Amino acid sequence: MTRRIIGPFNRVEGDLEVTLDIESGRVRAAYVNSPMYRGFEQILAGKHPLDAMTFVPRICGICSVAQSAAAALALAQCMGIQPPPNGRLAANMTLAAENLADHLSHFYLFFMPDFARDGYRDRAWFADAQSRFKAVSGSAAADVLPVRAKFMNVMGYLAGRWPHTLSVQPGGSTRALEEAEKLRLKILLAEFRGFLEQALFGDKLESVAALDSEAALYKWMKPRAKRADFPRFLNIARDLELQHIGRATDRFISYGAYADGDTTVFPRGLWADDRVLALDLGAIREDVTSSWMAGDVALAPEEGRTLPQPDKEDAYSWCKAPRLSGHVVETGALARQMVAGHPLVRDMVGRHGASVMARVVARMLELALVLPVMETWLRQFLPGDAYCLPSHEIENARGIGLVEAARGGLGHWLDVRDGKIYNYQVIAPTTWNFSPRDAEGEPGALEQALVGLEAEEGGNAAPLAVQHVVRSFDPCMVCTVH
Repeated sequence: MTRRIIGPFNRVEGDLEVTLDIESGRVRAAYVNSPMYRGFEQILAGKHPLDAMTFVPRICGICSVAQSAAAALALAQCMGIQPPPNGRLAANMTLAAENLADHLSHFYLFFMPDFARDGYRDRAWFADAQSRFKAVSGSAAADVLPVRAKFMNVMGYLAGRWPHTLSVQPGGSTRALEEAEKLRLKILLAEFRGFLEQALFGDKLESVAALDSEAALYKWMKPRAKRADFPRFLNIARDLELQHIGRATDRFISYGAYADGDTTVFPRGLWADDRVLALDLGAIREDVTSSWMAGDVALAPEEGRTLPQPDKEDAYSWCKAPRLSGHVVETGALARQMVAGHPLVRDMVGRHGASVMARVVARMLELALVLPVMETWLRQFLPGDAYCLPSHEIENARGIGLVEAARGGLGHWLDVRDGKIYNYQVIAPTTWNFSPRDAEGEPGALEQALVGLEAEEGGNAAPLAVQHVVRSFDPCMVCTVH
């Protein structure tokens, strides 16, 4: 058996290192290291509660709105306030815009360039993939970057700036829309829809969202495989059998996405044992057995501590190990759609389990599912009505803010005592997915998903299959250790 350390990975937000134990040409065990410590939870201790709205967006530069949204919800719970309808719409629109831009960036800029590598030179689709997706020189980047930049103007109208907006607040949004701005947003959404339907899907969003089985997906793919980018991916993925690699536990959690009162666009829940169960937040514990953190027992987030211990024996990551009722779970777009019951995703996972292919399909589905909802939200804004309620002082309270970022469930746990932040704990999506082993020796989701992959025992580059599996989770390492 040989051991290989792979990293740092390129095209990953933050630092990532993976150690592989390889035997007979396959991965026998994997150890995922988040090597960068940030310390935001320590920084927040002792601050005024509303200071969180300035600090937490800076946990990450590409999902800062999700961090703001979670903090705002935790503070709103502490204050006992609920935003007015316009404020809820603005919060949902802003988060959805960030999530969809993230899905688009992941597909075109992070994931697809791996298929233009020379290791696939003998594949029939290689020349087309290289021409379209090769990093820097491929035509896709030149097409998608202006589209993404234009779409991000949605943030200017809704949030004033991106990243690190301060318009998202516990009482709603401080950035009120005028009627003329609604029209400009309508144009932006229409232009983004046009790119998705023409370049990404080669079909109407509603037709993509209606695909209900793997067989229907492949049938839909065939006439479009040489003229639209998602069908191109499906053709490549089917040839490489990416539906058969990257399986972890097949246990999925979603905190529920885009809430409007008591309803959500995508529901909260746990998928386990082939059914949807209620999600028990009280069953979440963070284990630090393999983390460079002090602590002897797994604690609930509201009781958790972030106390670095860099010389801890047998630890190998700064990432904690969140568990739900002692189990490893996966979060992300695939988890959201499994809990929501989308028939295509349920069929794919039912046939093959979670996989590289299913994770990418779920993210693309969300582009088709969420943009029409954003168009509906835009029509519901009432310029002139209230957008934000005033915040007030908090003396002693606890609050939890749960949202769905592009990569999955994001939770903020806030404890205020005597008017100051006593404790602040964050569990990010990549904390769930890239966690190390716990006290029972159970590997995290990615660590399990890498086992069994083909991997030559020599060389320095990451095996292609390993790269596909890692990128299918779309890691955000700067969020992982906060």
